[in-house]
Amino acid sequence: MTKQTDSSVTVVGLGLMGATLAGAFLKAGHPTTVWNRTAAKADELVGQGAVLAPTVADAVRASSLTIICLTDYQAVYELLDDADLTGTMLLNLTSGSSGQAREAARWAEQRGARYLDGAIMAVPPAIGTADAVILHSGPQADFEAFEPVLEALGTVSYLGADHGLASLYDVAGLTMMWSVLNAWLQGTAMLRTAGVDAATFAPFARTIAAGVADWLPGYAEQIDRGAYPAEVSTLETDVRAMAHMIEEAEALGVNAELPKLIKAMADRSVAAGHGAEQYPVLIEEFGKPR
Repeated sequence: MTKQTDSSVTVVGLGLMGATLAGAFLKAGHPTTVWNRTAAKADELVGQGAVLAPTVADAVRASSLTIICLTDYQAVYELLDDADLTGTMLLNLTSGSSGQAREAARWAEQRGARYLDGAIMAVPPAIGTADAVILHSGPQADFEAFEPVLEALGTVSYLGADHGLASLYDVAGLTMMWSVLNAWLQGTAMLRTAGVDAATFAPFARTIAAGVADWLPGYAEQIDRGAYPAEVSTLETDVRAMAHMIEEAEALGVNAELPKLIKAMADRSVAAGHGAEQYPVLIEEFGKPR
């Protein structure tokens, strides 16, 4: 499939993120058509050169690529159900689950459209810069055909043919983000009891977070092999450190729910006979429904 370098683009949905996406395409020189239920939201973009389509069907027909950025997948179905999607390239950047992404792909393909699902790992001000990471999943040929156009939005990444991968990476990334932040907040709360402010602790915490990140490739190898030799420390040793952390938090009058949750999972793993193995063996607990 020929790469599209000067393609026209349609953006459906002009919330804060959708409007920013359309603005990035305009800035990159792509003819841009927009549509939104509340037409007035397009005024600023029209002033920048965008074309406001009278209907969503007209918007889809106007361009070789249609970007959808709505509140949820049901809104996508409701808006596009009556539109002629034959031959259309749809990229859905609406937030949802991996199951919803796969179902949307089937829905689009039944209507004759080509479909990519995506996830935006950025806040609106970052769109159009290298800091904005946009994840894509679906047929590789479709992604590669429009990759030069999509690069107007930031750093584009292709994850694989499974339409659900972008959503899965999205939630996995959010899990990492919140876990790191929660750990920092826990430590900050404890240090504040000794008069240490957050700004003083932050550089030390950043060093620790970066150091832990360096462990990930080696730990990933253990997980993929299903073997967890204790090269650094055993899970039983880690559990003793967790108990110390909980005792310290409680003695300081600081919330200990987070370390108690992690220790409960580690205790179950030790009880299952994994105490002499290394920390990544906890993947077995994370992989179980509770």
